[in-house]
Amino acid sequence: MFTLHIDSGNSMRGGQWQALYLIRGLAVAGTRVRLLAPHDSPLLATAIADGIDASPLTLASIPSAISGVDLIHAHDARAHSLSTATGKPLLVSRRVAFPVRRGLASRWKYGRAAHYIAVSKCVRQRLLDAGIALDRISVVYDGVEAGPEPPPLEGRTLIVALDSDDPGKGKDIVEKAAHVAKIPVHFSRNLTDDLPRAAAFVYITDLEGLGSAALLAMAAGAPVLASRVGGLPEIVEDGVTGLLTSNRIGDVASGLQRLITDRALAAQLASAARARVVRDFTVERMVDETLRVYERILS
Repeated sequence: MFTLHIDSGNSMRGGQWQALYLIRGLAVAGTRVRLLAPHDSPLLATAIADGIDASPLTLASIPSAISGVDLIHAHDARAHSLSTATGKPLLVSRRVAFPVRRGLASRWKYGRAAHYIAVSKCVRQRLLDAGIALDRISVVYDGVEAGPEPPPLEGRTLIVALDSDDPGKGKDIVEKAAHVAKIPVHFSRNLTDDLPRAAAFVYITDLEGLGSAALLAMAAGAPVLASRVGGLPEIVEDGVTGLLTSNRIGDVASGLQRLITDRALAAQLASAARARVVRDFTVERMVDETLRVYERILS
């Protein structure tokens, strides 16, 4: 099997990490892979450093890149658009939870893909709402690298939130809630380094397809306080693997105070969350389930 992967993102966000994990895993499993990504993107640079067959994404690069491939996997909306007229079986990953546009151009575009991978049941419902048949959609959850057993929660003091320029990611709400709760919050742009030191991870967002940052925190043994939106409740079970909250400042502040003052609860949530990731949200499982989707399309 020979698969071409296309991603148009210029930064290394959750979708790009998932594309990289998948491509690496497919290569290990013996699947031939090729990647097109923007010339200055971290994804392209990392893939090339890994020895992956990877080239800059341009309109001119697509015709030669599709030569010999069995299937194209588009990892974002622009990649979806660029892949619709290639004549190859097309699989599209959809990671966002906002509704699909219903105009003529959008209906044509969404009718061209052979199959969709939805990152959560919430995202699957958005595709169903757009008129895409159930048998053309598979739910494949994100995978994260669980790594070795994380440091114990005892002794951790850092309260971590995602530092994002996206106004939908709730940084303003977290800042105001932290002020109300009188709890300092560290806004991180390097979750890999910061989460193993985190006494809690706060993930407030307007809408979320799934929430791979929350999965990273769960794998790192940091108890999670997350918005009750989109696909987040599919991974953060309130009171079991984390706490869910509305986006009201007072509710976020109360959730923060609860995690910091009730350390027995925080430790219980962190332990259960880590176990859930190891059981259900590994990179290996994500790769295996994606391979099964490929085989289904090509059969």
